[in-house]
Amino acid sequence: MPKKTRKKSTQKHSKKKQNISKSKLINIFLLIFLFAFIATATSYFIMKNESSNKSVTNNILTSEPDPQVQKKIEQLKEFQKKKLDGYFDITDSPKDAFEEYTEEYNKDYIEKTENKITPPSQKKKEEIKKETAKTVVKKEEKQTRKNEQKKESLIPADNKATYKYDKNTKAKIIIMIDDVSTQRQKREILKLGYKVNLSILPPTKGHPNSAKIAQDLPFYLIHLPLQASSRFKGAEVGTLQITDSYEKIEKRVKQLRAWYPKALYTNNHTGSVFTQDYESMDKLFRALKKYNFIFVDSRTTAKSQAKIMAQKYNMPYIVRNTFMDNKKDFNYIQNQLKKAIKIAKKNGYAIAIGHPYAITMKVLRESKHLLKGLEPIYVSELPYLK
Repeated sequence: MPKKTRKKSTQKHSKKKQNISKSKLINIFLLIFLFAFIATATSYFIMKNESSNKSVTNNILTSEPDPQVQKKIEQLKEFQKKKLDGYFDITDSPKDAFEEYTEEYNKDYIEKTENKITPPSQKKKEEIKKETAKTVVKKEEKQTRKNEQKKESLIPADNKATYKYDKNTKAKIIIMIDDVSTQRQKREILKLGYKVNLSILPPTKGHPNSAKIAQDLPFYLIHLPLQASSRFKGAEVGTLQITDSYEKIEKRVKQLRAWYPKALYTNNHTGSVFTQDYESMDKLFRALKKYNFIFVDSRTTAKSQAKIMAQKYNMPYIVRNTFMDNKKDFNYIQNQLKKAIKIAKKNGYAIAIGHPYAITMKVLRESKHLLKGLEPIYVSELPYLK
């Protein structure tokens, strides 16, 4: 092949290769552009859809509710309210109720002066001293304590031990109904016609009006929720824990004072873990004294530190003797009441705790004859407090 022909053929082949590579590049750029266009379009439609959803949601929120739907909601609320009011009547046993059930509930507590409660070990005392030393007491707290000292002094725990019953006077019986939280329960208790101590649970979403029902009562206690054992699953909102700081405990007690301005006494709701913990009870009693409260020991544990704290803070020691309604049985409840009456006739007074169950109310209504010769009183009227 001549040289000129070969050269022309080579040039044509080179041009053809260049045209192919240019075509490939153009195709690549077109593909990239296509992908970019698809991604942009997809993003645009997603954003538009979200905007549309928000608009629909806002329209739903701002639109007037359907009258029929609103009526059904109100009916449901009313049903729930009635259901809550009758809560205590439908529980099968105390284990299902708000109150914690412990072995201590089955024991009647008769205090023996010879059995002294063992104070904490020396090591424990040193730990408490170190913790106390770290706490800086503010000037206003000091002033508050000075003001409290000017108030009428509380009767110390020792008065209980030295009290002697004069059998020429009527024995006193304190019947206390724990877990009160509704107007209906209050009405049923007041119908009994003699002095009964209502112990009222602090307000929660479940019973928001429990502070209001106390306003016109001549006497009541605050049923303060304290930490129970891990087996108890019905803890109230706001239950104090052994891990709580003094500041948290004080804030809770301060709130109680705001809710119940006339209250002087509080007893523990549950609390088998909390009341046996020395440091926790020390914090609680310090806060209770600051806001002028007196603690009544429901005694849900035999290891309760309430007596030690009452002595330490120069407060009266008050403790229940019997629980009446561990079993929802008429004869059982009445026999527990009889035990409290027997203790009262021996010691001059007794405290019997029950709950606002229908069967408990029935027993108390039909057992008035058993109280003949005794005087039902409020906690504040205990003979050794005078």
